Amino acid sequence: MSALQDALLKRNGKVPRYTSYPTAPHFSAAVTGDSYTSWLNELRDDASLSLYLHIPYCRQICWYCGCFTKATRKYEPVTTYVDTLLDEIALIRARLSGRQTVGHIHFGGGSPSMLSPRDFTRIMAAIRQHYVVDRDAEVAIELDPREVTEAKVAAYARMGVNRVSLGVQDFHEHVQRAIGRRQPFHVIYDAVQLLKSYGIDEITMDLLYGLPHQTTTDVEENVDLAAALGPGRIALFGYAHVPWMKKHMRLINEDALPDGAARLKLFDAGAGRLASRGYRSIGLDHFVRPTDEMALALSDRTLRRNFQGYTTDTTDALIGFGISAISALPQGYAQNTLVASDYERALAAGQPPVVKGRATTRDIHCVAGCLYRHRQGKVRSDSRSRHPKSMGQGLRRLSRCRH
Repeated sequence: MSALQDALLKRNGKVPRYTSYPTAPHFSAAVTGDSYTSWLNELRDDASLSLYLHIPYCRQICWYCGCFTKATRKYEPVTTYVDTLLDEIALIRARLSGRQTVGHIHFGGGSPSMLSPRDFTRIMAAIRQHYVVDRDAEVAIELDPREVTEAKVAAYARMGVNRVSLGVQDFHEHVQRAIGRRQPFHVIYDAVQLLKSYGIDEITMDLLYGLPHQTTTDVEENVDLAAALGPGRIALFGYAHVPWMKKHMRLINEDALPDGAARLKLFDAGAGRLASRGYRSIGLDHFVRPTDEMALALSDRTLRRNFQGYTTDTTDALIGFGISAISALPQGYAQNTLVASDYERALAAGQPPVVKGRATTRDIHCVAGCLYRHRQGKVRSDSRSRHPKSMGQGLRRLSRCRH
């Protein structure tokens, strides 16, 4: 074991996944719907927007899943939810000047692939009706390969989807059985080919390491199979086993999970194989082709990190729609309620369904800059860029920020 690996294992522990700073557990009820409305009113007319839409439904819950979602075998709850989501889309537009431009749209979940072609089209039509969407906007959606159909893909293409993320996790049947998600290779292969046939060829594949019964050989083969399908990006996430938070994780045999040293070997095996396949490492968990815009953004020092992970999205504000969705504005973070009845009640009363958040301060901006290596405003890519070159330099700047 190398000195670096030994040092990592000594410091091994459960820490937040920094998609925001402060992280969501540190949000409070001090931020209300009125606070959020005020922040929206203060957005500049020339501000650029990113829209996130949360679809909190799946046909079944995979045992490893840490997302905010609910299983339903009936489609009626999804249609009802979409009706309310459309109300929120219109309501928030009324709080804005209407001159802001949308440069990025992302559907997450749950499983947005549960949406029928009709309901997906309804949502996109509402967005285009109420907001000014840039002609070159990125429209992305997270998909379960098992739910990809030609009718859905045709709707995605017709409504401007140009990037998809496929949840693969692991290609091996013995691992799939252990996590409650069976999907043969041909299902993923067919989904990729169908997407490409409709011109949607910007594809990310999500893989997981640290799963039960998973070996380094499994992880290397996962990379080989994924790379053979030609995605521009591959995400290699570590499985977080938190059964006290997600009760369905109790279905996973803890004795089959790797310890810290084994997890490190699994990651090293995957990262090494990705490098040999020509993928460049981006931060903690992303790997991309050298020509991908994410690699170029890293070189230009314009790469960002948001609630969906690393991104090339450089918009000024993120507006979240749907149950549990989080918005990130210059003034702070605002999170929608996690309770469906409260979500419906707030929108029926004409109020944003925000229940908590965190106003940002100068100190918070400084810490976030150290964590994500970007500033809240435009990032310069020349020699005068103020990005810290090391953690020590970042901490020194943080110290200056606090005085």
